[in-house]
Amino acid sequence: MHVGKGLRGVRTARGWSQERLIFELERYARQHMLNVASSASLKTYVSEWENGRRAITERYAAILRPLLGVTDAELGGEPARSIPQQADGYEDLLSRIDSARSVSDSMVSAFMDQTELLRTMDRQMGASGLVDQMNGHLTAMEDALTFAVLPGTRRPIATALAGAATLAAWQALDAGSVERAWRHYELAKRAAQDADAPQYLAHAMGEQAYVLGDAGRPEMAVELIRDAQRTHAERQSSRLRAWLSAAEAELCAAAGMHDDARHALDRAAAALPEGAHARDSDMLSIFLNADHLARWRGNVLALLGDSSAMGDLYASLQATDPTFVRAKAGLHSDLTQAHLARGEFDEARSNLQQARLLANRTGSVRHRRRVELLTGRL
Repeated sequence: MHVGKGLRGVRTARGWSQERLIFELERYARQHMLNVASSASLKTYVSEWENGRRAITERYAAILRPLLGVTDAELGGEPARSIPQQADGYEDLLSRIDSARSVSDSMVSAFMDQTELLRTMDRQMGASGLVDQMNGHLTAMEDALTFAVLPGTRRPIATALAGAATLAAWQALDAGSVERAWRHYELAKRAAQDADAPQYLAHAMGEQAYVLGDAGRPEMAVELIRDAQRTHAERQSSRLRAWLSAAEAELCAAAGMHDDARHALDRAAAALPEGAHARDSDMLSIFLNADHLARWRGNVLALLGDSSAMGDLYASLQATDPTFVRAKAGLHSDLTQAHLARGEFDEARSNLQQARLLANRTGSVRHRRRVELLTGRL
């Protein structure tokens, strides 16, 4: 097992002290009926893990991975590397190729169903506890794709991989694992190109733009989201075009491009299909209807300091599906920002408290960072 040189950075990204990490580790162990050392011993272990004097054994890594939403490489402070599996001789190679040819529609459907299950768990409980399941899911699809030779076999697997890798990337970003998020987005883009699925490529590019925005490159993020909109625009569904325009509006607002943000919101509203249905039949990762767009509009207007954001945000709070727990954390952060713009500090504090509770509940490092930024304004 790797020495835990990366553990300190992962811990501090969550805002946890060593004592909080030990408390959460013990609580996780109790919930899952696992045996761990005493509190005093764990205090020594954590210190030695972080200082590189003790290796993290698999016993504790199996707790720390889902608890913190990280991989073994990230616990060890090492960059993630993809090591391809190699076939041992021609006989083994041909066996793998033949197995890949026999991948049926039902197997691809099973891949998609697993992605959907992980997506549902993610939005309700957060991404941190899914790191092992998600990595295993991606590995199975990558392995199938590696040995799928003919286009008729490759494209369905590559399409499933593109959707799963994009979800994995967003989960990694939410958990604060930025490099892993970037690598997963690159995997999603390669898979989408392999699948000849430009809608998946555009979606991966659109989400990847948020990495640039979070990293302090808002102008580059806007450039990437606009490039995504030009990527085979004729093959993008109306709902995807609306999603990309709404994402552009948010990124423009973060970049201080106020007029561009408002124009992008107008384009999103014009492109969005009518009706309450939110899922895109071609892009199951897209959830967008009038209620979702109202929430997004409120988010953008709050970023612009527009007091009219309040109506959209409170209406969205009432209409939001209760299973979208992480989205509610974002909504309360938006309301905090909107109340601050109006000098309503008591209401801002109340919403900020709710945002902090939900961010902690889902283990969202990304939302927690925003909460801390807003806390600094109160």
